[in-house]
Formats: sequence, C-alpha cells, structure tokens
Amino acid sequence: MINNVKSVFSIKDLENLSGIKAHTIRIWEKRYDILQPMRTDTNIRLYDLASLQKLLNITLLHDYGYKISKIATYPQDKIPSLVREIISSKTAKSHAISAFKMAMMNFDQELFFNTYNWLIAEKSFKEIFHQVFIPLMNELGLLWQSDTITPAHEHFVSYLIKQKLLVNTEKLQVLKQTKFDKVFVLSLPMNEIHELGLMYLNYEILLNGYKTIYLGESMPIENLKDLKKHFDSIVFVSYMTVQPERDYVHEYVTKMSDELLDDTTELWFTGRLVEFIKKEELSDKISIFNSISELVDKI
Repeated sequence: MINNVKSVFSIKDLENLSGIKAHTIRIWEKRYDILQPMRTDTNIRLYDLASLQKLLNITLLHDYGYKISKIATYPQDKIPSLVREIISSKTAKSHAISAFKMAMMNFDQELFFNTYNWLIAEKSFKEIFHQVFIPLMNELGLLWQSDTITPAHEHFVSYLIKQKLLVNTEKLQVLKQTKFDKVFVLSLPMNEIHELGLMYLNYEILLNGYKTIYLGESMPIENLKDLKKHFDSIVFVSYMTVQPERDYVHEYVTKMSDELLDDTTELWFTGRLVEFIKKEELSDKISIFNSISELVDKI
C-alpha cells in the first residue's frame, strides 16, 4: 500500500512552503537553533512535520514583526500560542494564506474553519475567494508540481473550499433570475477533475443574475449538444487545468467549435491550458480568458 501523505521534507520543501530561503533557514538553525533537522548518511537535512509546522509558525511571527532572535528564546508552547492570537485577530488577514497552509499540512479542519470565520466576518465571500483562495490554489498548484505537498494535502484543502463554495452558491440559487439574454452551461473536458475554478465561475455568474446549468467534470461534447434543444442563446464555459493534454488542446477547442457553435451560442475557455490554443484561428464567437478575473469582467 502506497503512503500518500508526505511526512519528511527537504530544506527546499521548507523554502517552498514558508517562503524563507534555504540559506536563511540554515543561518537560523546555526545561529538560533530553531530547528533540529535529521541527517541522511550523506549529511543531507531532512525535516519532520513538527519542524515544518514550527517554521511556518515562526515565519508568520517574523512577518508580523517579531525578531528571530526573540522568537528563538521562547519556550516551545509559546510560539503556537502567539500564532493563534495573531490569526484570531481581525487585523491579520494578510496571514490567512499561511494559516490555510498550516491547516492543510496538519489536516487541521478546525484551523481552516477558524481562519475562514474571521475572514468572512470582515469580507464578502467574493473578496475572500479573489484575495485568498485564488492565490492559495495557485500556490498549491506549484507546491504540488514541485512534489512539496501530496495529493492528499491538496484534496483535503480543496474539499473544504468546495464546501464553502457550495454553501454560498446555494444562497444565490434560491434568488430569482434577473438577466435572460443568455444561459451559461459550465462543464469540464473528459478526464478533467479540477473543479474548483469552474465552481467559482458558477457562483459569479449566478451573482450576476444569470441562469446557469452546471454539469461539472468529464462531460463529453456530444452530451453538451443536448442543451441546445432546451435553451436559446447559450454560452458554454469550459475550464482546462490538466486536460486535454497540451498537444490536443487546440484540437479539442476546434471540435467544440464544430459541434456547438452557431448563431445562438458562444464558447468561453479559461484555465492554465488556454495558452496552447491558437487564438488567431478562432471564430469571433470564441473567447479565451487568461484568468478567472478576466472572465468575470466579461459576464
């Protein structure tokens, strides 16, 4: 059985997660003894989860104005205690991403909800998503690609964000539709399972008063054609994160165009794979967006 939860980290992993350069971490270890790494037979530093947690806590305190020389003198239980005070403070919103990362690495649902609750007391859900969740998910994508975190970490925090999205989306679904010039159909390509971005777009479109038909992951193009029997003036929205494979992205867009486009439909694409679409070959009824914000501005 493969263990899907990472429990030993390199100094590069610590740098990726904390934002503190490896060189600085080594200086802090040597000068202040803040971490006690394990060593391999070839003298390479390795760190356990407790060390990672401690560094993330120290980083948050350091960002908040505490001097490393002072932090190093604190007893072991004082550092997490100070961190809890900071992240419960309504003035500490800039540290929300660090708090969510700590929650992820420790699979700490309580910390996630506590952090979210003090954010929502001051900000709208839209502000939280744009200012905190989008940067967090972008960072997690890089951490996952660099093998700093495991799929278990990413799935844990993604599920909690999805929960918040569903709750806030439901609040909009019970409101009356106010715009009737188009209907938005949201889906993901076959084998694409990264759903968060599409779920948020569904929230934004509803927020703007439109009707949405949310179909979610792995939707065959031929099934999308059925929607044209039920609705006039459809905007098909697709979010491409890892599928189709980059060499087939433009081919997929072309197939969607051939199967779905007519005078009553538009195609909107976003996600990291849109850079592989040959935009100069597209119909003017196809729109490409380089970010969620760009697409939201068009709604």
